Amino acid sequence: MTGSEESPSFRLAYVPGVTPAKWVRIWNERLPGTPLVLTQVPAAEADALLRAGEADAGFVRLPVDRDFFSAIPLYTEDTVVVVPKDHVVTAAEEVTLADLADEVLFHPLDDVFDWDAPPGEPGFERPATTPDALELVAANVGLLIVPQSLARLYHRKDLTYRTVVDAPRSQIALAWPEEATTDQVDDFIGIVRGRTANSTRGRATPPEPKQQKKKKKPAQGAARQKSGKPAARPVRGRSGGRPGKPRRKS
Repeated sequence: MTGSEESPSFRLAYVPGVTPAKWVRIWNERLPGTPLVLTQVPAAEADALLRAGEADAGFVRLPVDRDFFSAIPLYTEDTVVVVPKDHVVTAAEEVTLADLADEVLFHPLDDVFDWDAPPGEPGFERPATTPDALELVAANVGLLIVPQSLARLYHRKDLTYRTVVDAPRSQIALAWPEEATTDQVDDFIGIVRGRTANSTRGRATPPEPKQQKKKKKPAQGAARQKSGKPAARPVRGRSGGRPGKPRRKS
């Protein structure tokens, strides 16, 4: 690749409530030559975005079409009901759907839950978005059930939330078009799965081969002993006579 060519980028979509910072940081450390481009997309639009090829992979809310997408489930969120801070619900740490049966519950158009029968009393309208519904909750005209990550994302000082123990739960997954499992997608899968940079299944730069240590040459005497020949003994005495005995005077 020449200096004038741009590095290919990896396009990652994510739905509200997901925090991809940890995986992005690892990507940037391992693959600094491949920029990672983040795109936040409403949960209902993630499917179409990935099908259109406008992102290489995405953190989405299950379910997805498993005939078209490959998906790795990551974690399941608790479900909470968002209420005004002075609401009677705050007297308990946890509630059930039965406890909310007489409450007005808003179901915004971007609701991530596919309710067979929406709980509670229906609101006077269906807000367009979750933030719009939270405005109505703050006005003390109804409550809202959401995944805990969305309650934290749209936190307000005048609102709080309680866990709904028997409500549906939302599951987060990494998904991508099965027929578009590129090298970059495989690299990101490795990061999400927790593979190390030197993993045999990862595509990060392999480690440099270890240099072989140079063998030390044995000492001359040791080499002769190893070969079976005795090492030469040093000669004592003066030259020309028998070693170790003085010459006889004439």
